[in-house]
Amino acid sequence: MSMFAGAARYYRQYRPGIPAEAVRLLRSEAGRLAPARRLLDLGTGTGQVPAALHGHLREIDAVEPDAHMVAQADMTLRPLLAEDATLRLHNQRAESFGPPYPGWRADLVTICRAFHWMDQPTLLTALDSYVADTGVVAVMGDGSLWTARSPWTDALRELIQRHLGKQRRAGDQTFAHHNRPYAEVLADSTFSRVREVLIPLQRVWTPEEVIGYLYSTSFAARHLFGERIEEFEAAATDLLEEFARGGPLLEHVEFQVLLARRGPSASTPPASPRNA
Repeated sequence: MSMFAGAARYYRQYRPGIPAEAVRLLRSEAGRLAPARRLLDLGTGTGQVPAALHGHLREIDAVEPDAHMVAQADMTLRPLLAEDATLRLHNQRAESFGPPYPGWRADLVTICRAFHWMDQPTLLTALDSYVADTGVVAVMGDGSLWTARSPWTDALRELIQRHLGKQRRAGDQTFAHHNRPYAEVLADSTFSRVREVLIPLQRVWTPEEVIGYLYSTSFAARHLFGERIEEFEAAATDLLEEFARGGPLLEHVEFQVLLARRGPSASTPPASPRNA
């Protein structure tokens, strides 16, 4: 079973989008690309990154291992495409992706909230063979409500743990943490010239949005609760509504963008991984 079984419709509706500043940054990068303007989005989910960048690209290849997510991405992206733009959706893991036709090379590679699911050294070696010489690899993320630290997110995490166990879940398995900063991983690859941009954000959540978001994740997907799902949802709703009576449900985060290019390693301080 997929780690995100049953999550696709919640993912499309409740996952926070790409921050406007990050979109501007990526659009600026796309504007410098060769006329082909080919995007490869790995771990696309429901297509949030291509949806934000579609008007600046001629070819989009979106890769996602969950078939239901691919279907949602198709519904999101097809209506947005210009007549001269091409969209290809690939239902597979990022590491197994190969060029769609001879001579194809990606100008911009984006990985948003998904790098921690991937075999990073294997993937970066593969990217070296089909990313354009001037291409950019953008690794992005901002943590999750599991990693957030505030009174209401701490209480919510404890509620999830009472139902699913202390260890963070990844579908039917335990989540395997990646403790090595992504900037270091990139710096050890061909794409060793790394620039980091941190975008501070404040999100305001409603109880309904929080619960919908939880069902979009691998650590609190709806099916994990089994017959206790109604019990969990009632308890989560009560908890969140109680906190909301004291003020908005605020989440303070930093959205991290790592822009990696070929070349000697830049003197960028190591950055902490942001896992979804």
